[in-house]
Amino acid sequence: MTEAQDFSAARGLRTPATGPLAPVRVGVDLVVPEEVVEAPEAPEGGEARSSGGIAKQILRVFVEHKLAVASLAFVILVVLFCWVGPLIYHTNQTNQELALLNPENAPPGSTGKFPLGTTQTGFDVLGRLMFGGQTSLTVGLLSALVATVVGVIYGAAAGFFGRWLDALMMRIVDIVLSIPVLFLLISLVTIFHSSEPLLIFVIAGVSWLIPARLIRGETLTLRTREYVQAVRAMGGSGGRIIGRHIIPNAVGTIVVFATFQVATSILILAALGFLGFGIPPPGTDWGTMLSNGVTAAGNGWWWEVYPVGILIVLVVVAFNFIGDALRDALEVRTQRR
Repeated sequence: MTEAQDFSAARGLRTPATGPLAPVRVGVDLVVPEEVVEAPEAPEGGEARSSGGIAKQILRVFVEHKLAVASLAFVILVVLFCWVGPLIYHTNQTNQELALLNPENAPPGSTGKFPLGTTQTGFDVLGRLMFGGQTSLTVGLLSALVATVVGVIYGAAAGFFGRWLDALMMRIVDIVLSIPVLFLLISLVTIFHSSEPLLIFVIAGVSWLIPARLIRGETLTLRTREYVQAVRAMGGSGGRIIGRHIIPNAVGTIVVFATFQVATSILILAALGFLGFGIPPPGTDWGTMLSNGVTAAGNGWWWEVYPVGILIVLVVVAFNFIGDALRDALEVRTQRR
């Protein structure tokens, strides 16, 4: 054994028998894997799970508002009452001649046929509540939807493009807001023939101004965010930025306004109906029923005013409670934004 081999053996090293200049190999063989183990990639759907976590937090915060949960259940019951109720409780609400065959101003349960009595024109009050509720809820929901869509697009465009366009668009909003709402509504309903589609667009026409101002304020803040500036730098168009980044990040404000606007639209329609500018007969709405019932209440026919009045108040308060809970619940998303 050579001197080099003796030294290698003493150090625990082994050398091949190919000569003293051969490469030295460590005595303890290192196991090196043939394939490099890469770090596991993030599982797909992580963003969806994150969104699901936020949705659970929003739901949890909403459920904590007991009045809001009860209000939501009440609204669902009212919707079922108005649309499913007529399928179970059959009444005539469109033919005045047939209604005149019924006793007029009959008190509740007097004949065993009318649970809430009849009106001064012979219509069944319970069936009238269902029939008028369809109109009131439809006008309230659709006018709130139209007002929200128009206001959001208008406000987002004004806030995003800014400069002279923002100033011009906001001055238009200020001018329309300076006109008394009730006067404008009565003027439009008087000029045009009152109908359900007209009332939807008339109420929406005076309701989109508030969301326009709200969304403009949100847009002025969101347009300075890094992700918006990045999309701009990459050549993204203004419409894409507004539709994909501005409006989705203002969804909390949008949803809360839409909820409150449903209640406001129902009240506006009730005010118009009370003043005699609601749905023309034989159609009706809750406001028109309330207007007709006020004259009857002076004669002691309370069943023509109290049921519809209580129903209007409860529905409006329910939507307000739902809006309050949604505002608190969606703050979770705002904090994570």
